[in-house]
Amino acid sequence: MLTTNQTFQGTLASISSSFLFSLMFLFGLFMLPLSGTQVASWRILMMLLSLVILVSFTKQWQHVFDYLKTLKSIKEWIIFILPTPILGGQIWLFMWGPVNGFGLDVTLGYFLLPLVMIIVGRFFYHEDMSTLQWLAALCAALGIGYDIFQYGSVSWVTLFVCLGYPPYYLLRRKLAVPPITGLLSDLTLLTPVVLIMLYVSGGFSMAAQASKFWYLLPLLGAFSALAMSLTMIASSKLPVSLFGALSYVEPMLLFVLSITILNQSLDEGGSLFMYGMITLALCIMIIDSIKGYLIRRRDNHLHGYREPQVGGFPPRRRLKNYRIEGVLKARRFRKIRKYQQKIDKITRKIEALDSK
Repeated sequence: MLTTNQTFQGTLASISSSFLFSLMFLFGLFMLPLSGTQVASWRILMMLLSLVILVSFTKQWQHVFDYLKTLKSIKEWIIFILPTPILGGQIWLFMWGPVNGFGLDVTLGYFLLPLVMIIVGRFFYHEDMSTLQWLAALCAALGIGYDIFQYGSVSWVTLFVCLGYPPYYLLRRKLAVPPITGLLSDLTLLTPVVLIMLYVSGGFSMAAQASKFWYLLPLLGAFSALAMSLTMIASSKLPVSLFGALSYVEPMLLFVLSITILNQSLDEGGSLFMYGMITLALCIMIIDSIKGYLIRRRDNHLHGYREPQVGGFPPRRRLKNYRIEGVLKARRFRKIRKYQQKIDKITRKIEALDSK
């Protein structure tokens, strides 16, 4: 039986997006002799094309336009547009890093990102953290702290990755931007920039010379659009701290690819102790997520919600509201019935008087 629980949906979306992103990490190698910047530019164009086809096929254009109509003030439009350069920079770095010897630096940034997201969730959204989450954060912090102490600095690539995405997700969350609408607007705003970049650098002519690009470019766009959409769906359905914890899956995959396929030495990205502590943190967070899901499922079963419901099982606050609404309706019904009984009694008296 399929469940519509939002936590389960968000977890599945997050893991799926991590797998797709790890595949795209290697596209820079497949698309040589294009540079990393050219590949990133083509990725944005192909993502936009894929999204346009997807939105048209699913008939969601009206939803996109309906949301844009809700942006009334200049402040809201600024907050809506502000994350776009952040996403553009992250897409560029993700494609540029692996083919320029910064694969492990990008990977380390994605290792740090979940820790930053957990901190953001705790101190910006006041989300409660379980004991296991605190333990996982401590393990990751020890591993990262050891490397900073050992090497004395952190790569700018790493800092850009781990400190760039949190503001993007927070700004999108502030306006409750739908995933497809946010991604579509970002890619549309980035399109003029990448078109100029491809024209100046000769990216169009280079892509036209090799037949392999005729299937690699559409595939890159489809993977990118699907992965980004799944990531935004996960960020909208999961608490910030849990979303950050599940983000550990992607850097683990990127780490394996950097060592095996990109042939980078482990010392280039960090120490074995750091990766070991972060792996331990990942295992702890997975256990915590499974434990939380089992507890919620048990509570839902005890409350009598055995069948799947649209939008997931109602949280306790919603259940409380439902009970209050039910009590109010019952009171209104009793009052109406009393008034009706009085009216019936008066009507009978009037009929009795008329008969006399």
